[in-house]
Amino acid sequence: MSHSNLEKPPYIPDMTERPFTRVISLLQGAGLRPTRQRMALARLLFEGSDRHVTAEELHMEAKAAGISVSLATIYNTLNQFTESGLLREVVVEPGRAYFDTNTSGHHHFFFEATGAIRDISENEVTIARLPALPEGTELSRIDVVVRVSGTENEKN
Repeated sequence: MSHSNLEKPPYIPDMTERPFTRVISLLQGAGLRPTRQRMALARLLFEGSDRHVTAEELHMEAKAAGISVSLATIYNTLNQFTESGLLREVVVEPGRAYFDTNTSGHHHFFFEATGAIRDISENEVTIARLPALPEGTELSRIDVVVRVSGTENEKN
């Protein structure tokens, strides 16, 4: 069988696709080398609207898309994307974190019954007073997670 008749795995991006160029620029702009796995995962994360995803959810999406990647690689990549500013980690409880593609200032509702998470506009939360910061530190950001019972679709 000739090489030209071999099908390319779905996680290997087509170099001529326009979104591919956007993902390369995104990764390079964050100081990350655009490896195949990073590009494939970045396309899953950043093509579309802002969203919140767990490592396990992204792993399932990657498998469904034919991307051969371990859960450990997913975690490593999510952490690299977070450290480089492409994602924001939202810890809702010990051992439970979501990765948010919206890195602008905002807060979150966490629906305890379903595990759903939804954005709250930054201007909807007011903090009246903060404690004195420990010596030698400076404020990085404030994350507010409002935990609610019930489901996201219920009306009050």
